[in-house]
Amino acid sequence: MIIKTFKEILAWQKAHELALDVYKITAEFPKYEIFGLVSQMRRGAVSVPSNIAEGFKRKHLKDSLSFYNIAEASLEELKYQMLLAKDIGYTDDKTYDNTLLKAEETGRLLCGWIKSQK
Repeated sequence: MIIKTFKEILAWQKAHELALDVYKITAEFPKYEIFGLVSQMRRGAVSVPSNIAEGFKRKHLKDSLSFYNIAEASLEELKYQMLLAKDIGYTDDKTYDNTLLKAEETGRLLCGWIKSQK
């Protein structure tokens, strides 16, 4: 199967879902976090699918892989920020667990996508 658009990449699809979830979750955070943790988490969550999309359009494999690596790093950063949000009481265990599962699935799919491109 030839993938013609980034939207067909399963890793991008799951990353997009994760970004939507993060926006919903952080909407419930205290207003004083809008320029702190909310901003950081949203930027990280958006970075994952954005870098997959940008990597997909790069002409050279080395460039593509660099963007996919940035997506992986942003995903790890987001996992920590979700843990922090849980530990300081901004989210409950269930929300954290569900989000972490989605993030881990995104990571596995992204890893598979990267391997398929090499």
